[in-house]
Amino acid sequence: MSHFEPPIHWNDHEDIAMKLYEKFGDDFGESKIYRIRFTDLLEWILQIPNFEGTREQSTEGHLEMIQSKWVYEWRDNQK
Repeated sequence: MSHFEPPIHWNDHEDIAMKLYEKFGDDFGESKIYRIRFTDLLEWILQIPNFEGTREQSTEGHLEMIQSKWVYEWRDNQK
């Protein structure tokens, strides 16, 4: 039985970060996350199932927020 996942939008920084962490796990640590090129990050975000934002709606501010939330997510999982 599948459960419904609501659509994810650009403002859902934490949800996006969780999906990225689920996808990449510990392949990316803190310093590596902050070195990801925004062009790569954007591509990965656009591939997230249920993500309904568009490339055109992407801003540097969103990408920066997502990066920092991803770092928090990674840190939480290092305990």
